[in-house]
This record gives sequence, C-alpha cells and structure tokens, in this order.
Amino acid sequence: MILFRVENLIKYFGGLAAVNNVSFEVQKGEIFGLIGPNGSGKTTIFNLISSYHPVSSGKIYFNDQDITAYKTHKVCKSGIGRTFQVVKPLGRLSVLDNVIAAAFAKVRTKHEARDLALETLEFCELAHRKDVIAKSLSIGERKRLEITRAMATKPKLLLLDETAAGLNPSELDAAIDLILKIRDRGVTIIIVEHIMKVIMTISDRIHAINFGQTIAQGTPKEVADNPAVIEAYLGEEYAHR
Repeated sequence: MILFRVENLIKYFGGLAAVNNVSFEVQKGEIFGLIGPNGSGKTTIFNLISSYHPVSSGKIYFNDQDITAYKTHKVCKSGIGRTFQVVKPLGRLSVLDNVIAAAFAKVRTKHEARDLALETLEFCELAHRKDVIAKSLSIGERKRLEITRAMATKPKLLLLDETAAGLNPSELDAAIDLILKIRDRGVTIIIVEHIMKVIMTISDRIHAINFGQTIAQGTPKEVADNPAVIEAYLGEEYAHR
C-alpha cells in the first residue's frame, strides 16, 4: 500500500532548481532512504513536504490526499512528523517540557500532553533525563530528544534528517535500534542520512539525488553499486572501475 508519494516535484530559488522533477513513492511500513551529496536537495525536499517552503510545481500526496498546499501545522496534524538536521531544543526548558510542547500538536489539555510526553519519553528511552534542562544535554541526547519530540506528534510518517550525525559508535548503534523500534510500532520512515552504515543497514529502498535530480533508486545494494551514485560521492574516476 502506498502511503506517501511526490510527483514531479520542483523547487526554484530564484533561477536555481534546488529540486528538479523528483518523483518517488513510499510504501506503508517501510524505511525509505533519501541520499545524495551535500547540497543535492534532500533537506529541501523535507522542507517542501513540511510546507516550510512552497512548491514551485509538482504534487505531494499523503494517505491519498493532496497535501501540497497544506500549511505546516496542518501537515503535522495530518500525521507527518519530522526532525531537523540542526537540533534546536527549547534550551531553558526541561526535556519533559520540550516533549509536552510537541504533544500539544495532537492533544488539547496539559494533562493529556504530559501523559503523552511521559509515554513517548519512555518509548524513546529518554525518561531518565526528563527533568534535565535541554541545553545541558549531550549531542547524542539532543538528537534523541529531537526524535522524541517528533514522535510526540503521533506521526504515521516520520521524516528523519541526519539524526545520526555527530554520534559516537555506541550512540550510532542505539540510534539504529530506536529507528527500527519506531518502524516496528507501525510508523513509516523517510530518512536522510550521510552515514552509510545507517542508511544501508535499515533502508528497505533508497532514492538517490544529485543537483536536485534523481540519479538512482532501488534496494541498498542496487543503489550502492550504481555508477552514477559512486560518481556523485567519490568522483568520476571511481565510477567506472
């Protein structure tokens, strides 16, 4: 079952096409990898999905609904949550209060928001840090808080933007475990990630872009072996060896 799809997505900034005619679809329950070199348009695609930027042309569909023109808050309420590449928690608030703030996207009362926040912190294995001020967290804990806040919006589709960047090896393994745990809960995931250990380990399918355009798609092995992907990451001399 197709849960999400983009069709002929284009985004211009002035005369530059940051995203140029990209199309893909995501099956319900899968982990879908979106890869490409720095500046290839990955985060811009997330920003278009989340309506942080308006689409120049093309369509975005979620649950068979055209959400292309939705406002950001309506995208979230429809069931799409996301993390950000640069994590910016509410630094002077506690971890718990950060998650409570996110929970108000789906509940109305403070009591409901607190219950949902505590449940989500427990699920994301951050409950032991709930009373800590967010700005004092390590980078690994901030990344986990970012995921926890997104999960508190009760998404059906979760967009993860480089949640493994800056993590040490043990934190990296823990992040992979958490992402798989989220998938096992029934949440579909689109993940942008530069760390190949993560993207190749957990993705069911991968879509690769460069200069805003699709260059390959398929299984992790198919994409990793594609000459266009090798060239984009390593240079032309490696693509034809």
